Amino acid sequence: MANTDDAVLRVTGATKAFGSTVALAGVELAIARGEIYALIGHNGAGKTTLIKAISGRLRLDAGSVRILGRDVHKDPSARSLFGLVPQSIALYDHLTPRENLEVLGRLSGVSAENIARTVEQALEVVSLSDRANDRTADLSGGMQRRLNIAAGTLHSPPLLLLDEPTVGVDLMAREGIHDMLRDLRRRGLAVLLTTHDLEQAEELADRVGVIAEGRVLGEGDPAFLVREIFGDAKELILTLGHEPDADGLEFLADHGLQRAEGGTVWTGRLRGGFADLSDLGGRAAGAGLAVEELRVREPGLRGVFFRLTGSELSP
Repeated sequence: MANTDDAVLRVTGATKAFGSTVALAGVELAIARGEIYALIGHNGAGKTTLIKAISGRLRLDAGSVRILGRDVHKDPSARSLFGLVPQSIALYDHLTPRENLEVLGRLSGVSAENIARTVEQALEVVSLSDRANDRTADLSGGMQRRLNIAAGTLHSPPLLLLDEPTVGVDLMAREGIHDMLRDLRRRGLAVLLTTHDLEQAEELADRVGVIAEGRVLGEGDPAFLVREIFGDAKELILTLGHEPDADGLEFLADHGLQRAEGGTVWTGRLRGGFADLSDLGGRAAGAGLAVEELRVREPGLRGVFFRLTGSELSP
């Protein structure tokens, strides 16, 4: 786990409500230099609200957001310490990649004497030097995503905020973006990304936070989270035809199964290995459970998310 004692980003007690709807409920978050942190959750879980609060576009009801110790809502200079890459491509279609970076670089504070060199370096980093003078509208989706990320880092911020950075791109483009983010991590950036892509979080992030209903329910490196919940066991998923009665609930509790979706999907560790699976269905039926399906899968972030939130995360 990263040492966040000297965190680049520190969110403390972040709380925000819209009327009776609580979007953030005391979120605590810290990201260190040279760390990629992936925040995973359903739409409406609080990811976008948190990104808006960190970037100073939304004022919290309570709590604070500090970047290198500066409060983003009280110290205007803190706004220069992050780059923001929204889910929607934020580029000018009619301009070339070079022109886009020149315009966006100047807007982000890159000096006139440094802009040309900074843009050429950025084009090289994102492998777009040979397309620098084409219309941005003519680039592939993956190229536009890489250019969008480059635009967010022109002013060399210590923190990069990414909202669903690989939505709508093919596998090759996705891997190119991943390589780019790993390179930014090697350069010492702290990276916060929101994603629905559990494979992306598992292979790219140093730490993952699971957020639901405005709360971070679990946090840690992916392997740690899997071990914490499943140990060395496989994940067992039991689907029932109807909700269990009292005897059924007792059976499920005795086998360490927890309610996942509604009252008909239950999940937990597979005790006793596959040898125990063959008669588990029979024992469940004997307890009055209407078993429709028994599944076993290798535990990973999908299982972690399932156990913590009670539902699957759709890509």
